[in-house]
Amino acid sequence: MSDLYRDLERKHMAPYWVVDTTLEHDEDSQVMDKRKAIPYHWSYSQDIEPLLHLSAELISLETSERRSIVLVNPGLAPSRATLTTLYMAYRQNDPVEIMPPHRHSPNAIRLGLTGNQNFTGVEGEDIVFGPRDMVLTPHDTWHNHGNEGLEPAINLSVLDLPLAEALNSIHFEHDYEEQAGESRVSRQMQSARFPQKYSEMVYGLGGLRPNFVSHNRGTGRASPMYVYRWDAVEASLAQYQDWDGDPYEGIQIEYVDPLHGGPIYRTMTFKVQLLRPGERTQPVRQTASVLYAPLEGSGHSLVDGEKFQWTPFDTLAVPGGYWCQHVNESETERAVVFIASDEPTLTALGFYRKFARLKTEEVVRIDGVGR
Repeated sequence: MSDLYRDLERKHMAPYWVVDTTLEHDEDSQVMDKRKAIPYHWSYSQDIEPLLHLSAELISLETSERRSIVLVNPGLAPSRATLTTLYMAYRQNDPVEIMPPHRHSPNAIRLGLTGNQNFTGVEGEDIVFGPRDMVLTPHDTWHNHGNEGLEPAINLSVLDLPLAEALNSIHFEHDYEEQAGESRVSRQMQSARFPQKYSEMVYGLGGLRPNFVSHNRGTGRASPMYVYRWDAVEASLAQYQDWDGDPYEGIQIEYVDPLHGGPIYRTMTFKVQLLRPGERTQPVRQTASVLYAPLEGSGHSLVDGEKFQWTPFDTLAVPGGYWCQHVNESETERAVVFIASDEPTLTALGFYRKFARLKTEEVVRIDGVGR
């Protein structure tokens, strides 16, 4: 038997049968026993912010067009992945710092944390945004980032890069060109092809769509609304704050494609969760992996019983399969949490499942499909 195992390993094969007879279904456990993401918390004030400031001092735009700090899950290291399918990074842009255009296969969003003049140009739409505004850069769209203000600005990004990497479909392009007469010329900045606040004018009125403009923006496989302003989210939270909400998710708002009503990307979805003073959600377990980034307030989350304290701009990574619930520790102030999830990917593949633990300890399925 030892010779068989040695030969399998030498020839880069593996057995799929019971090896340890003391374990039930050992053959299945072997398939599952591999490197996995673990629940993990990064403190913004203690871990992230000091290194952002230091990186901005030491690394200039002339040295590197990229200057982001990627959150690496200890269970997935050395891979640059925050969860199995999701990648989160923080970036500080110095005053009047604009990077050249590029594009790539992963989808991405950028969420403003500080600074009122963050900049993203995407497919000819110039977007200036502030704290909590969310900007889309769908896959294969030319875009560039920066800061038009006179003070440093910090934002976070979420990409489906680990998913694209697992599918062997990552590519990056940096040689941006525009048509000039009959020829193509290289440029370091995109020319604006749309008026200011185009996304808001065309898609900002729910239920109304102008039919005289093209809605096939970029590759046509993502929301055509490239910026989601916090003012609209805040208005929704205020409108629903006194409703009962969901016992497992509290008051939760999802960013959606205004044309189709579904997630803004086919691979990721983004939400904002309101936790009212003293609110404690009931435990939920799902197959989707989720990133939580508190924007306001303080509290803690219980992940399979392990307590993670959080404050604004932290990140908590929760892989699929873990019980999770959130607690707003303040009895007078609300907490607001930004959420990124790979739920659309799992739903499209038929793998998405979601369960709740009732106060009676009974576990029930709540995704609306089967038991």
